[in-house]
Amino acid sequence: MKNTRAQIAIAFICILLGFMISIQFKSVRRNNKLVSSQFQRADELQVQLNKERENNEKLYQQLIQYEKDLNALRQDVSEKSGYAKSLLEQLNRAEILAGLTDVEGKGVIVTLNDSKLKSENFGQSDENYFIIHDEDILMVINELADAGAEAMSLNDERLLATSEIRCAGATVSVNNNRYSTPFVIKAIGDPDTLEAALNLRGGVKDILSTWGIEVTVKKSNKIMIPRYNGVINFKYAKPVVKKEGE
Repeated sequence: MKNTRAQIAIAFICILLGFMISIQFKSVRRNNKLVSSQFQRADELQVQLNKERENNEKLYQQLIQYEKDLNALRQDVSEKSGYAKSLLEQLNRAEILAGLTDVEGKGVIVTLNDSKLKSENFGQSDENYFIIHDEDILMVINELADAGAEAMSLNDERLLATSEIRCAGATVSVNNNRYSTPFVIKAIGDPDTLEAALNLRGGVKDILSTWGIEVTVKKSNKIMIPRYNGVINFKYAKPVVKKEGE
């Protein structure tokens, strides 16, 4: 009787072990498939990344060649008639407006830093009130633009009509590049006018200072703002071609 019970116990243990081994085997196979799928996905992403790098390199080489051609044309035009020189001046102004050339001049440098105040002191539990958001930066940039800023950059990213300024997690995205505090805005224009616009009573600086956001405005006689380094593609906007007689 004892032998029978022992045999039953051994048989039960063997069945249990077999069941556990089967489960473990299935789990290993499933994990192997998952890892294999992840590696395959990583390989596909790496291939796509390499293609994008190659495309960017080609575009960059094209940009360099275009600049060489443009400089050659400029040199040729500068040696010709007054009308050609007038066209060259218009081209230079257009490049400045489009952000396609480095510029320098007088202006202000605005530095924004998160608040060092504690939310409990204001009866607020939300820490978001005390950190810089995209709308805070946009307020400053809009005020500077309204005060006559002719060129601006954010953390040395040239600001264009197509530039985005938006929160991306704990950072701010500008021209598809992410930055964290401090945020440094450079603006070329009349320094006194730009500074006064930010220091207006009840204006941008006062609003941000309410929550302890640090706003430092410094006038400078020489600010350099770099050109836009990305690629500008217009898919939908096209110049209007006027017909003869219109």
